[in-house]
Parts: sequence; structure tokens; C-alpha cells
Amino acid sequence: MSRVFCIPGIFFLFSAFVLLFIVSVSLPYLTAMDITRVTTDSTAISGQGAMTELRLGIWAYCYDVSNGDRVCSTTGHGYSLTITNAQNTNSITIGSSWTSGLAVHPVACAVTFIALLFSFSQHITMTLVASLVSFLAALLTLIAFAIDIALLVYFKNEMGNLGSGGQTTAGPGFWLTFVSFLLLLLAGCTVCFGRRRDRMSGATPSYPRLTPKTGFFSRFRRN
Repeated sequence: MSRVFCIPGIFFLFSAFVLLFIVSVSLPYLTAMDITRVTTDSTAISGQGAMTELRLGIWAYCYDVSNGDRVCSTTGHGYSLTITNAQNTNSITIGSSWTSGLAVHPVACAVTFIALLFSFSQHITMTLVASLVSFLAALLTLIAFAIDIALLVYFKNEMGNLGSGGQTTAGPGFWLTFVSFLLLLLAGCTVCFGRRRDRMSGATPSYPRLTPKTGFFSRFRRN
């Protein structure tokens, strides 16, 4: 692959891999990498005390209690939680069906890493594979981002039905997933254009230089 296309493609893939890896670690290990969060002072986790903020991650949820401590749930795939209002008269449940799809993030991260490995090769076939795998990773990341949007919209709607008056917003993991999707699209296009450039340059024919024919008597002419 031409070097001018190779370096940006590797950079885009590496950046997307790092971002997806950070997002995939998520809660409870990186409490700042949540998908969505709500800030409130009039709600509580069922069976627990009042909370001031709740964060939903890929593997767990964490919430801050009024004394400043942060409590995280048991790590696992497809968790669920029940939230009640301050009067304990109304409650909502975020089921595992809304959180189990978040596991697409680490799958997209793994596919991005495979594309990154292929992008280091200078063989024209491997660059084609790297381009295709990059687009596959972009598709998986798009699916993960769609799941994030669905969770955010559903969570915000449920908190509105709870009547707690809290503010539900997207977390950093939400936006990093979107940025990773854009980087993977750029990486796939860059690698693909680099392969096309190499193919066109390799297909350029080289013709022998033709010299004009001269007559027999022209050999005896003076220059």
C-alpha cells in the first residue's frame, strides 16, 4: 500500500481500537465510562438508600449515595435494576433485555483489533482484507451505538414516568462509541483507496521506446 494511505489508515484503526477498548472495560472498573447517567436526589435503588446519581455501564451499574460513597452492582452480562421514587409509591425496572445488547461493544473492539493487524501488511490481498474487516467493525460499532441510543431513550422515558425530576444524559461511553464508528469508516475508506491506488499504479503498462526508421543513404549524410 502507498505509504501516504497506509499511515492514516493504521492511525484511524488504532485510535478506534483504543476508544472501543476503554468503552468495553466500562463499569465497575472505569466508572467514568458509562453509557447513560441520571442525576437526581429523589430516587433510590430498590432495597437501598437514596441516591444522587446513577450510571449504567456495559457490565454493571453504579450509583452515588447521599454521603458521597459510590456503590456498584455485581459484574455480569445483562444486569437489571429497579428504581423507586422518594415516597416509594412508584417504581420502574430496567430489564436485562435492555442491557444485554451492550456486549456488542467488546465484539466490535475485537474485530477492530483484527483489522488493525491486517493493516500492517503491505500485501495487496491483506490490505483488501483489512478494508473489509474495518467496514465490518464499523457495522458492529454502529449496531452498538444504536443499542446505546435505544437504552438512553428508554431510560429517559422511564425516569420521566417515575416523576423524579432527574436529568438523564448520555455518558462518555456513548459518545466515544460514536467517534469510534466515524474513525472506522475513515479507516476502511483510506485502506480501500490505498489498495486502489496500488492496483492502478501496478497496471500501468510500460512500452518500449520506438526510434524512427532511417534509410540506407541517410547513413552517409553529414550531421
